[in-house]
Amino acid sequence: MSSTKYTLLLVDDDTNILEVLDARFSAAGFRTHKATNGQTALALLTSEQIDLVISDVKMPSMSGIELYAEMQQKSPGLPVIFLTAFGNIPEAVTAVQSGALDYLTKPFDGKTLVQKVKDFFAAGKTVPSQTGTNDVEEGSAGFIWGSSKPMVAIKEMVSRVASSDVNTLILGESGVGKECIAKAIHDASPRRNGPLIVVDCGSTPPGILESELFGHTKGAFTNAIQDKTGLIEAAEGGTLFLDEIGNISSEMQHRLLRFLEDRKIRRVGAIDEKQIDCRVLAATNADLTADIEEGKFRQDLYYRLRVVTLNLPPLRERRQDIPRLAKMFVQRHCNTYNIPVVHIPDSTMDWLEQLDWPGNVRELKNALEAGVVLCRNNTLLPEDFQLEQPTSKSRKEDSAPDQGSEFSLENSEREAIIRALRQTNGVQKSAAELLDISRRSIHYKLKKYDIQPSDYK
Repeated sequence: MSSTKYTLLLVDDDTNILEVLDARFSAAGFRTHKATNGQTALALLTSEQIDLVISDVKMPSMSGIELYAEMQQKSPGLPVIFLTAFGNIPEAVTAVQSGALDYLTKPFDGKTLVQKVKDFFAAGKTVPSQTGTNDVEEGSAGFIWGSSKPMVAIKEMVSRVASSDVNTLILGESGVGKECIAKAIHDASPRRNGPLIVVDCGSTPPGILESELFGHTKGAFTNAIQDKTGLIEAAEGGTLFLDEIGNISSEMQHRLLRFLEDRKIRRVGAIDEKQIDCRVLAATNADLTADIEEGKFRQDLYYRLRVVTLNLPPLRERRQDIPRLAKMFVQRHCNTYNIPVVHIPDSTMDWLEQLDWPGNVRELKNALEAGVVLCRNNTLLPEDFQLEQPTSKSRKEDSAPDQGSEFSLENSEREAIIRALRQTNGVQKSAAELLDISRRSIHYKLKKYDIQPSDYK
């Protein structure tokens, strides 16, 4: 790639940083224009042909975010990379969510920044379309989207996210389909022909995870009898999906942050680093904000992972999708087991829609699999399902304790949580403060006792 055909606009009120940037990019062969404030930058955008902007976030008179908003009016789609201090990361993240290319935190590595710009132009990339040019097909990645309002919004967001390389954090309870969403993003992206590497951070022991992700050299440790390529390196040209990212150790959090910042890895036992080109997606069912408050998860890593966040709703919040999901799963199970078509009566479908499904879509799928195998006369009835939760339970009623366990600690704890929710109108954070427990703890206990905060609003 010849850098000489590209012109950069460098914007920073610190003239020392501006001169360093100018020297770096001029030495790399780029043409440059400099501006110490937003007004000058806007004037240069009018008078010069600019291919990419690098701007500080915190500037007097007009901030980098305000400049970006003005630029979108004058030059829609112009790629922008922000330079920001740690305290201004949320603003930079918001800008990237609105279409900016990326951000780097100060102090930044000049070589990394230059390489990022080179890679952008070398790939012939464009800024992601805000209207979503990559359509996500129904049933893509084995995922059934449904027609509920939250899932229509998620599908549209996936289409927009897929066309870019932006880091994306997928949140949601266990069983909602986070891995399917990651596959849908990959399949709709320009990297679709590259590998999709899935890493289960939750089940991999911390001592092994480092070698799994980064690889190792022969002799790096006992039993390292040959060189091993890590999963990050295996994702070259494709997508790396880090599932259950909330479970990684503090040491791995640091190493992963370094990789996300400069896209370089060093195998365990190696000296040289290697540049890796892959897109990173991550997922968790943990409350990372609570983990940050408790010092268990790095805030800077959280910001880097969640440039864009997708919150997948639990099945109980998209009940109108259950009939479509149920019919599709039944059809698949019948095909798998070579069983004649199984019918779902309206009464059974109504019953399915009333259940809370704590295991979400995964639980529904597994329950239907059992029902298809066990049903009689090719007709699914409620008694054909092997569910742990009582079939007659109402979501709006508090379960009465058994006579024999009236004074158990679990019942006392459950009642205390319910009283706290009633007193705080169902606000989990306030209820946790009232009970003097963490937000993570109350989230766990709500799931344990199958308590719905919305019942107490």
